[in-house]
Amino acid sequence: MQDGLPPDWDCRPIAERHRAGLQALGLWLVEATRQPVPVKSLFPGFCERVAETIVPAWRINLGLEVLHPEISGTMLVWTDDSLEFRERERHQILQSPSYLNSPTKIVDDTERPWRRRLDADASEMPLLEELRQLGTTDFFITPLPFLDTSRTRVLSFATRQPGGFDDDDLKALDTAARLFSPYAERQVWKRIALDLLDTYVGARTSQRIIEGQIERGEVDWIEAAIWLADLRAFTRRSEVHAIRDVVAMLNGWFGDMGVAIEAEGGEILKFIGDAVLAIFPVTAETDRGTACAAALAAAEAFCTQVDATNAERGLTGPDAVDFGIGLHLGEIAYGNIGAARRLDFTVIGPAVNRASRLEELTKTLRRRVLVSEPFRDACGRPLLDLGHHPLRDVEGTHRIFGIG
Repeated sequence: MQDGLPPDWDCRPIAERHRAGLQALGLWLVEATRQPVPVKSLFPGFCERVAETIVPAWRINLGLEVLHPEISGTMLVWTDDSLEFRERERHQILQSPSYLNSPTKIVDDTERPWRRRLDADASEMPLLEELRQLGTTDFFITPLPFLDTSRTRVLSFATRQPGGFDDDDLKALDTAARLFSPYAERQVWKRIALDLLDTYVGARTSQRIIEGQIERGEVDWIEAAIWLADLRAFTRRSEVHAIRDVVAMLNGWFGDMGVAIEAEGGEILKFIGDAVLAIFPVTAETDRGTACAAALAAAEAFCTQVDATNAERGLTGPDAVDFGIGLHLGEIAYGNIGAARRLDFTVIGPAVNRASRLEELTKTLRRRVLVSEPFRDACGRPLLDLGHHPLRDVEGTHRIFGIG
């Protein structure tokens, strides 16, 4: 057949000439994975053994879809002289011509292996035409038999041997793919778990969860520069604008803040409506001064970015995006708090409360950024002394500082 495969092709027995190579491949996979090994490291050895002992493929491609807000999936492309790693952006990938006119789309739709002899023009599928121009005579792609079949997971093989693959070759390649499948699926599930944790709780927090810190009430006392930011006039914006526009505005606001915080080594812990709680931890590698200087640099960068965005969009007066940020240095309880079946990995303590009260005070003092005295003392930079002020529900008055 030119395209596709006979309906009963996968019921045929494995040819004797392929049996030894497949048996050796299976034993190698077992031995190679006695210790955890990334698929990126395992894949080249798999490809070399397929090409040398089973079928002379010159190009083998592994495509795996992941679950990440910005990345659609990863590809490992092995050729007989190189290994290339690629990531595809999620944005509109399923509507892109490269996917719609691809063998992967056929396999995703049918959940069946697919084959194309490349002995004639294949320009309706740019990938196949490109491979044909490189001397490929045959192309075979098969879905990997994962437990989760909702996402793309394919392995494809291309050969330059005259006449392409015969039916026994195709059966052997499909079997080789099935041998490799469990190791690829383990990697996908690990990647998905880490990506989701990183996305929803942050990189440092996700590492603690993965390491087993999951019991309710289990907390560590840490010292950190604390960032509490709040958007001004959010209630008014929500009342007068369509919810789609409000969500777009929030994503822009949170996105710019995330860039500023992460660039300086901070971590966003949570979004609270239109507010953001972040920390810059004090660690063995990061002392108090460094943590506070990083938080202050992030605040200044964020102020600059918001001004640029307002100017770019022509937003002035009450329509301009405005905000307040409270910065404080102190000790906080960092860990699991919540209900038995719904935990939140967060921070609490008087230091968090003081950062929140500083943010409230930004409205009264008409300042975007206010800094506590302990934060000012640690950061080692001259700041504007704004005098002593009360903080709601905190005893006494407190010396407050601002940036220029």
